[in-house]
Amino acid sequence: QVQLVESGGGLVQAGGSLRLSCAASGSIFSINAMGWYRQAPGKQRELVAAITSGGSPNYPDSVKGRFTISRDNAKNTVYLQMNNLKPEDTALYYCNADGRTTLWTPFNSWGQGTQVTVSS
Repeated sequence: QVQLVESGGGLVQAGGSLRLSCAASGSIFSINAMGWYRQAPGKQRELVAAITSGGSPNYPDSVKGRFTISRDNAKNTVYLQMNNLKPEDTALYYCNADGRTTLWTPFNSWGQGTQVTVSS
């Protein structure tokens, strides 16, 4: 019903920057929260950043000050600007959206992931 497509991942050296994008499409009535998660081999999936429909962001301490989440509600798109990347940021990054396909029907969808690799 709702599909998320991520883009912008790649290979970058430590200290570099990447900008991830995630576009939602399909049977969308509204989107409430959107966010980015990441999972590295042997690690639990963790929240990287989240943003409400009103634009209020949340970040864990591990990325605070380096990453910035934003969204374009008209385009159903969320972005993640990643600066001063570190090797420990290496992971598969997933986009998530929580909303409604109709006034009465909620949804929660995930993208397939985009790989971010930071070399030292």
